[in-house]
Amino acid sequence: MTLANRITMGRMALSLAIFVLILSKTFWSEIGALVLLTVASISDGIDGAIARRTRTTTSFGAIADPFADKILVMAVFLAFASIKELAVPLWAVFLILLRELTISTLRVLAALHGDVMKAEAAGKIKTTIQLIAAFTIMVLVVLLVWGKKHGLPAPLAEVVRLAKPISWWLTVVTAFFTIISGAIYLYNHRALLYKSWSQRGQGQ
Repeated sequence: MTLANRITMGRMALSLAIFVLILSKTFWSEIGALVLLTVASISDGIDGAIARRTRTTTSFGAIADPFADKILVMAVFLAFASIKELAVPLWAVFLILLRELTISTLRVLAALHGDVMKAEAAGKIKTTIQLIAAFTIMVLVVLLVWGKKHGLPAPLAEVVRLAKPISWWLTVVTAFFTIISGAIYLYNHRALLYKSWSQRGQGQ
């Protein structure tokens, strides 16, 4: 396995660790989740850069890299939705999950037809927005947990007081851009969809 693919697989493992740490709801577990989220976000650009520089780009990496991003985003937002001090709307999280699963299915269809669907500009912008929103909400979670036990300076206390509307809007805006990017993918690959819908499979 190439170094780039190892980093990609490591990001998947970090997603599980981040999910568990967020649900632990202790200060140090949230700090750990924030640190790991930062590492995972940075690794998203590192694996692709290493693959291109070392000329070790693989079909596995082309599929696994965006899949790892999806796992990370889904793990983080599902964990956020379980925190009552936030106002992460489940319907928005559902839309994010729906888009990610739909595009993952599209990648599988492309693979079945002998093609590798690489990441597009819309997908990269979407992932950037998702990670910025996730990082911001993660910081809010850290402040919430710390503020409960130790209190916060007035400016930070005001930010925490607005945690619900901030997390709500960040999630909704993220869902909006996620759905838009998904629509762009589906439109750009409409020929593949038409071919898949029209093609007879075995046993049908």
